[in-house]
Amino acid sequence: MLKRVDFKVQGLDCSEEIVILRREVGGLPGIRDLEFDVINARMTVEYDPQVVEPGRMVNAVDATGMKATPWASRLQEEPVSFWSRHGRLIMACLSGVLLLSGFLSHWIIHQGSFMDTFAGGHGQKHVFPLVSLLLYMMSTITGAWYVIPPALRSIRRLRPDMNFLMTVAVIGAMAIGEWFEAATVAFLFAVSLLLEHWSVDRARRAIGKLLDLSPPTARYQTVEGDIQEVSVEDIPVGATVLVRPGERIPLDGVVAKGTSTINQAPITGESMPVTKDPGDEVYAGTINEDGAVEFKATRPAGDTTLARIIHMVEQAQSRRAHSEQWVDRFATFYTPIMMVLALGIAVLPPLLMGLNWSEWIYRGLVILVIACPCALVISTPVSIVSALTAAARQGVLIKGGVYLEAVSRLRALAVDKTGTLTYGRPEVQRTVPLNDHSETELLERAAALETSSEHPLARAILRKVKEQSVSIPSAENFQAIKGKGAEATIDGRTFWIGNHRFMHEKGQETEEVHVRALELENAGHTVVAIGNDSHVCGLISIADELRADMSTIVRKIKDSGVEVVIMLTGDNEGTARVIAEAAGVDEFRCELLPEDKVEAIGALVRKYRYVAMVGDGVNDAPAMAAATFGIAMGAMGTDAALETADIALMSDDLSKLPWLIRHSRRTLRIIKQNIAFALGLKLLFIILTLLGLASLWMAIAADTGATLLVVFNGLRLLRMRN
Repeated sequence: MLKRVDFKVQGLDCSEEIVILRREVGGLPGIRDLEFDVINARMTVEYDPQVVEPGRMVNAVDATGMKATPWASRLQEEPVSFWSRHGRLIMACLSGVLLLSGFLSHWIIHQGSFMDTFAGGHGQKHVFPLVSLLLYMMSTITGAWYVIPPALRSIRRLRPDMNFLMTVAVIGAMAIGEWFEAATVAFLFAVSLLLEHWSVDRARRAIGKLLDLSPPTARYQTVEGDIQEVSVEDIPVGATVLVRPGERIPLDGVVAKGTSTINQAPITGESMPVTKDPGDEVYAGTINEDGAVEFKATRPAGDTTLARIIHMVEQAQSRRAHSEQWVDRFATFYTPIMMVLALGIAVLPPLLMGLNWSEWIYRGLVILVIACPCALVISTPVSIVSALTAAARQGVLIKGGVYLEAVSRLRALAVDKTGTLTYGRPEVQRTVPLNDHSETELLERAAALETSSEHPLARAILRKVKEQSVSIPSAENFQAIKGKGAEATIDGRTFWIGNHRFMHEKGQETEEVHVRALELENAGHTVVAIGNDSHVCGLISIADELRADMSTIVRKIKDSGVEVVIMLTGDNEGTARVIAEAAGVDEFRCELLPEDKVEAIGALVRKYRYVAMVGDGVNDAPAMAAATFGIAMGAMGTDAALETADIALMSDDLSKLPWLIRHSRRTLRIIKQNIAFALGLKLLFIILTLLGLASLWMAIAADTGATLLVVFNGLRLLRMRN
């Protein structure tokens, strides 16, 4: 039986290391599959425990110069030393200082022109002052300090990597007397590696900021009644936790005492605070604003909604976008092709045409330098993780780059009605008093008859009564009539409440009552009639209300490029039509069973290919699975929604969808910009090299600049735009 194990790999920063690990670890017997998360420096291994042990995998990683530790123990690792943390920066700065010192001493001692010193005698015999030569040499050594060890290991494995290519370029430059350019290449490559490490760390810190949302300690009430402040990990489920105004909620829970407004923006992206009363849920990482509250913890610290969001953002790296996969496949063929091209340029012209060996070897070295794929391979993962993190901050959880990319191509959006376009909770829409009764009388009688009922329609009436502070009289001799309604005695007189059918059976449906009831039903409302022993007292219409600004949201979704928005519902045609028209959707399908929704999604996929299904993540799971990707609504605290959907909208509305579509298209646009820029620059320098117009330092400066530009371009996605 196969097993999986995760490792934290120190030194895993780009796809170059992934190639090495695939060769060394993937080549072990019993290894079935490897997955890598560069941003979190994680390696996941699927293996046969009867053939290979995890200890052997650790040894294989260590042999590459990287270091592997079990993922579970990553937080208990020894503190990182000062040199491990800052060594690259120190050596790169030292290399730069020595390079500048060598150049200045060369210029002063040589007493030549600035350009002569800058060219370093390229193309002519040139004698370097000893002090300048030594300074250039030390600059080269310090710049290549972190390049030479992995280059030597690649030689021992007979598998050259980019470190080896850079080492060859530097040694070749020194061999043909280009000391200034050798030092410049070493320094700029050190800067390039430093930028690469910095960009990955920047993306890691962006995810790490999510961890800072939850406070490390909290106050809770012990069994003895004492108040203690302890680590959130030590607070048991069911404990009463106290939160003061201005503090962050430390755990998920249910309010037990107190009323306050909670800023849920860190989790849901909602701009307005939400009022929380006893019985309402609160979530770790949200901010208590203006009232002290006590709540019962419902989840341990490691299983809060925030913890699961962080975990899923980290896991999202394994579901890589097609653009990431393309870049990796391209780099696999690109590097050896460029090595062969560099060798051919260095050797063939002198051999076949008798041209100058020194000149063409130099051009071959330039090709080796510009061949470095760092800018190409680092830009895509940095862009993806920046986009995923920005989305998480907006309350949109995307479970991988592949789904982020799919959103940019979205053509058709299928939306469930109940709980998606509507609030998912029936509310009283209209009260229609008849036969000289008042609205207050109508609500009093209805509330007395429905007080003990748990039916959703009864709960809607009782909420309306509470909202209007209507007193509820007592009811006697209560009798429920299954499928129709109920009746009881109120103040010595019999009253009844029920549906249209019950009213008809009572024989009290006059022409006026029938017309009014039909009018409400045609508007998509459910009609509840209240009457006594002689006539109908009035009608109450109840309906699931359309969410605020839904028509505006649907219009924005279509403005963002979605061709068609379709509502799917199990409701009858009358109700479906009213909601569809009010929401502004293009089409609706009604009276659908779960299997009918799956069939409808299948037809949309065949027609439009890129189709999303929005639902609650539970009842609509089959349809969401049939779509190109599924989107869960209001996923906070809903385990099934988080597990089922490919994208989860943590707030309970669709207002984030237009932003998500724009965000996805912006991400894809930036990735394409980075790839085109990196490849275009390399093609330009290959042409310049063949024409003899490019130098080593120009090539490495261009490559370093390209790395810096594509990284900053990708990190722009961390800035959220509404």
